[in-house]
Amino acid sequence: MKKLSLRTRVVTGAVAVAALGAGTFGAMSASASSPAAAPAAAVKADTSNRNLQQTTHLTVAAATKAAQATLDAAKKENQRISVAVVDRNGNTIVSLRGDGAGPQSPESAVKKAYTAVSWNAPTSELVKRLEQAPNLKDIPGTLFLGGGAPVQVKGAPVAGIGVAGAPSGDLDEKFAEAGAAALAR
Repeated sequence: MKKLSLRTRVVTGAVAVAALGAGTFGAMSASASSPAAAPAAAVKADTSNRNLQQTTHLTVAAATKAAQATLDAAKKENQRISVAVVDRNGNTIVSLRGDGAGPQSPESAVKKAYTAVSWNAPTSELVKRLEQAPNLKDIPGTLFLGGGAPVQVKGAPVAGIGVAGAPSGDLDEKFAEAGAAALAR
C-alpha cells in the first residue's frame, strides 16, 4: 500500500473532523427545538419588582404629530424651520427639516430639544441660568438658545421639542410650544 503524503493526511483528517462536527451540531440543533426548563434563579419581571423602573415615552406617531404641528405653526407665519423631537433620554425620535430651512437648523433643533428635556425647562429660561453658571454651555450636545420646550407628563419630562431657523429664539420656542400643545389635543 502506498504511503500518503503529510499534506494529504492533514486534509483527510480535517475533513473527517469537520464531518464529525457537523453531525454533532445537527444532532444538537435538532434537540434544541424542545423547550428548555426555566432557570431556577429567574427574576420575576413585573412592575412591582423593586429592581425595575417604569418610564413613559412618546410613540413615533405622537412625536410625528408634534413635529408636524410645529412645522404648520411656523408655516402660518412664513418661517422656514427645522424641528426635532427627542425622548426622555435625549435620543432623536423625529427630525424634520422644513422647506427652505438653513443647513445648520436640523442639528441646532436636536440640541435645543436635548437641552430642554435634560433640564425639564424651556431653553429660554435656561439661557438666564448661564449668568450664574456660564459653564453650562460647555456640556456636550446642549444648546442654550431659545427654541426648546420640554414635554411633560405629571410634571416629569418625557420628551423635548427643539426648533431652529426662525429669526429669533422667541419664535423658535413659540413654534416648539405649539408642537407640545398638539399632544394635548
